[in-house]
Amino acid sequence: MKNNGVNLGDLLKEKGQIFNEIIEEVYISDLKPNDNKEIEGKVLSKRLQTTKDGKEFLLFTIGDKSGTLRAIDWFNAKENSEKINIGDIIKVKGKIVVFENRLQLNVEKNYEICKLAENDINPEKFIKSSQKNVHQLKTELISFIEAIKDEYIKELLKYIFLKDKKFADSFSYAPAAINVHHAYKHGLLEHTIDVAKLCNSIADNYKNIVNKDLLIAGALLHDIGKTREYKITPAGIEKTDEGELIGHIALGIHMVSDYSKKINNFPKHILDEILHMIASHHGELEWGSPILPKTIEAFILHFADNLSSKVEQVKSHIEESNNEHWTDYNKNLGRKIKITKMEDK
Repeated sequence: MKNNGVNLGDLLKEKGQIFNEIIEEVYISDLKPNDNKEIEGKVLSKRLQTTKDGKEFLLFTIGDKSGTLRAIDWFNAKENSEKINIGDIIKVKGKIVVFENRLQLNVEKNYEICKLAENDINPEKFIKSSQKNVHQLKTELISFIEAIKDEYIKELLKYIFLKDKKFADSFSYAPAAINVHHAYKHGLLEHTIDVAKLCNSIADNYKNIVNKDLLIAGALLHDIGKTREYKITPAGIEKTDEGELIGHIALGIHMVSDYSKKINNFPKHILDEILHMIASHHGELEWGSPILPKTIEAFILHFADNLSSKVEQVKSHIEESNNEHWTDYNKNLGRKIKITKMEDK
């Protein structure tokens, strides 16, 4: 049977092949010792090295949203090293073995590693999403804004997060980082609400010395520059040109300054306090803040931001661990983490 010149038998066969390819798509977390499979992964690191007897080998790490995998090529090290760069999505085939208590892929002899074209990349394989209910997070954001008593601050926040629909959409979708914390779709929204909740609790504990409206404004605005610092591509999260050149702190200061001009007679002293919190929220000069926290609200915001980041790093590191009692060493946290399940308590 034919339809418009297309053989339906051939069409069904083609669709079946596509369906099978989707079903058979392999994630790193699915791999087991002795598997011999062709997989796709993003190159996270690579090193061309030489053994004591002069033999070259390529050591590299690939990842997808389910985890990371170390790989080694003993056969075409130099050729394959020249083909791939950090950030590329590649296709590689080999046997899965256990080395130093973790899985490793030994690249198959005579296999040519290839870089995938952007059109061939399945973005859902490389981009995680927040596990939290995004609608609920947006509702919580609105609740924080509605609870603000200062009319100027409330109007500013409403303009940014509610009236500017384009920004609101990008803020909701954006990640909070490339790989350290909340590095996934809707991660910036999740992190921001997390920080706002921490700040809200701390403000309630110090009612007589903390300006809660200012603190919540700082919590909601401290990372808005990340909407322009990062972009999500089929290969994952990358920095934009202005993110590399300017950074989210400076971008956030410019954005809030521009937004404040939309509000009639927005008080300069309030704007200065908010901009100071954005500028100082990393807490230390060596951590990227151009100024140290010099108000109690700025101090609280810094520690709340740092706590949200660290807890998420610990949580993610535990979830990604294949061990039972202790994780592997984490270079960002500078330690191993004890794995404790809630039912153990």
